[in-house]
Amino acid sequence: MEKIPFNKPSLAGREREYLAQALQNMHISGDGPFSKQCHAFLERELGVAKALLTTSCTDALEMCALLLDIEPGDEVIVPAFTFVSTVNAFVLRGARPRFVDVRPDTLNLDERQLEAACSDRTRAIVAVHYAGIGCELDDIVAIARERRVALVEDNAHGLFGAYKGKPLGTFGSLATQSFHETKNFSCGEGGALLVNDARFIERAEILREKGTNRSRFFRGQVDKYTWVDVGSSFLLSDLLAAFLWAQLEQHSHIQATRQRIWERYAGELRAWAARREIQLPHVPAHCTQSYHLFYLIMPTEQLRDDLMAHLARCGVSSVFHYLPLHLAEMGRRFGGKEGDCPVTESVAGRLLRLPLFNEMSEVQQERVIDALHGWNP
Repeated sequence: MEKIPFNKPSLAGREREYLAQALQNMHISGDGPFSKQCHAFLERELGVAKALLTTSCTDALEMCALLLDIEPGDEVIVPAFTFVSTVNAFVLRGARPRFVDVRPDTLNLDERQLEAACSDRTRAIVAVHYAGIGCELDDIVAIARERRVALVEDNAHGLFGAYKGKPLGTFGSLATQSFHETKNFSCGEGGALLVNDARFIERAEILREKGTNRSRFFRGQVDKYTWVDVGSSFLLSDLLAAFLWAQLEQHSHIQATRQRIWERYAGELRAWAARREIQLPHVPAHCTQSYHLFYLIMPTEQLRDDLMAHLARCGVSSVFHYLPLHLAEMGRRFGGKEGDCPVTESVAGRLLRLPLFNEMSEVQQERVIDALHGWNP
């Protein structure tokens, strides 16, 4: 029996053709023709001032920390329930993370706890749009403005999601995207920095080009380029950009496909979950989600593990997600302790993610749903 994977990288159509074109162009390093097409697409579709492809979402986050001049002694507010890159980018600059719990409904940063977490050392708030469902951005933006701290959106899950009709990734001064192979749109490894505050554009180009003004040189604005700032090599190869462009070209089809899969899960599991006191994803009416993932929150960790074992016996791959960062070895070094973030601590051991990928067939999804209905703990 074919095993149904949790995730499967998919081709959207013209990836091989565009890879061949990139080779024919003899420009396979960064900022080639395909990179520029991706930049223009993201700027046009999202309405951001500048989009810059990076080698990963992690690198885009590290660029945010550099652009904000994060220094030792600064504090950055992050959710306890997120991927380690969200925190590492700022810790690398010497910042101290202030872990805030998440909401029990959307698993997003709990905006009601932000005021208490802020101090005179707070330099940034990082809002992670979990599962591509927007945080409560009205409140978060208001607090960031009142406190005069930067808002960074970690939008790794949320490309083409929206909050009250406005695209995710366009609320903060800076935002980041992921094009890892597990995301809706992928080039294997890749990311993007979105710049909404035009003050950061020129410096973002410099940091991304190893601290040089190389971009200005190629635009004819200087007669030679040189080292002018700190920086690193954050550019995505145009080969990967070619692969990504083939995916972004098909964004409407990919999103419609994932929406169909997500909504079938929701429709066919709603009654089943209610009978077993299992929580399904909550999407507030004012949010447009990205259909990135579908998860179950089980009543207990033991039942979560039992269901995962049952699905494995049925040939279905399922996985858990983040462990509480404040209780990790590094998190405890920054003062994290049990009881600090009770929702995160409770949910992390009970969450199970179901297979969802672009080429998932109706037959494959039916097998997953049948296996769930056949579970008798």
